[in-house]
Amino acid sequence: MKLEGKVLIAQGGGPTAVINQSLVGATLESRKFAQITKIYGAMKGVEGIVNENFMDLTKETTNNLEKVAITPSSALLSTRVKPDEKYCKEMFKVMQAHDIRYFFYIGGNDSSDTVRIINENAMRANYEFRAIHIPKTIDNDLIINDHTPGYGSAARFVAQAFSGVNLDNRAMGGVYIGVVMGRHAGFLTAASALGQKYPDDGPHLIYVPERTFDVDDFLMDVKKVYDKLGRCVVAVSEGVQDNEGTPILAKLKGELEQDHHGNVQLSGTGALGDLLAETVKKRLAISRVRSDTFGYLQRSFLGVVSDVDQQEAREVGEKAAQYALWNNVDGSIVIKRTGYYSVDYSLEPLASIAGKTKHMGDEFINSGGNGVTDAFKFYLRPLLGSGFSTPHRLRAPLAEKILNK
Repeated sequence: MKLEGKVLIAQGGGPTAVINQSLVGATLESRKFAQITKIYGAMKGVEGIVNENFMDLTKETTNNLEKVAITPSSALLSTRVKPDEKYCKEMFKVMQAHDIRYFFYIGGNDSSDTVRIINENAMRANYEFRAIHIPKTIDNDLIINDHTPGYGSAARFVAQAFSGVNLDNRAMGGVYIGVVMGRHAGFLTAASALGQKYPDDGPHLIYVPERTFDVDDFLMDVKKVYDKLGRCVVAVSEGVQDNEGTPILAKLKGELEQDHHGNVQLSGTGALGDLLAETVKKRLAISRVRSDTFGYLQRSFLGVVSDVDQQEAREVGEKAAQYALWNNVDGSIVIKRTGYYSVDYSLEPLASIAGKTKHMGDEFINSGGNGVTDAFKFYLRPLLGSGFSTPHRLRAPLAEKILNK
């Protein structure tokens, strides 16, 4: 039986450079089905649903949708509200009132859990309803997925940024520390390794949350590289922690602020980079030490977008509409790698994805816990897309000295 009614699409959590491809893919694919009466977009995610702030995407031109598709960040705006059972019930009431029969939510772990709860409410109410979670996160931490839309473009930015940092550091020397997003998973920080081309290129050290971070070991690592090269480039995840699970920032700084979800504020202030830089200066007596916190830069940077990421983000939106409208089923869209390089898509139960976190595998992290393996580079490179810039060095020989032989 074909369900007749409206489609509702929402975007949740942090933006990405390709999230609108998924929005447009789901919108345009849904337009092809006669049983769809209208296609709504919820403004500001779940908040927009509760407040009935809907944009009628049925009346948007295809031309403008295609332009929005290649624009970074969330066109429908987003929210950090994490709905509980009560909140989801209120959302479901609104959906019933508007005859919403298909719900597509583009987001990460929390968003998948929201879809699951709403779907369960619909089942209990015996309301015919199809809910699909469309994957999105620069953290690349959705389980079962080989990778997630948004990660490839953010990884491309991180890799190219560190490539540029390395060029600067090679010219001027000293120690550079770049703090990259990644509270529990180090995939994005690890992407900095793709900025390496020549044997002595940075980042020379890479630290991810999947390995214990010891400040003394970190200083020894930096000293070893600096003594050899006269410089050192470091990439570190905001979520690095000690062997007891305490964030390193807390050990260096003490009491930390928390957001309204209870998450410790790790990289928003730049404190981790500053404190690590100050520690290097004091304990290693290196005068030229600099740090940066990438923060929001890596999420929606205009012009540094992977074409592969765009294509796959578009397809997960299209597949969501196809599964819901052709197959009349619920679930979460999953990307699976089928070759080097190709992908296919499947639909997994919402409960298999919701609220779970994927971490970097042991095969991706070197034995010292301060770098990545070639296996990780092999995994990541296709996701960065075409036209990935790499630097070049002068190869001309030095001229013979006359006065200072």
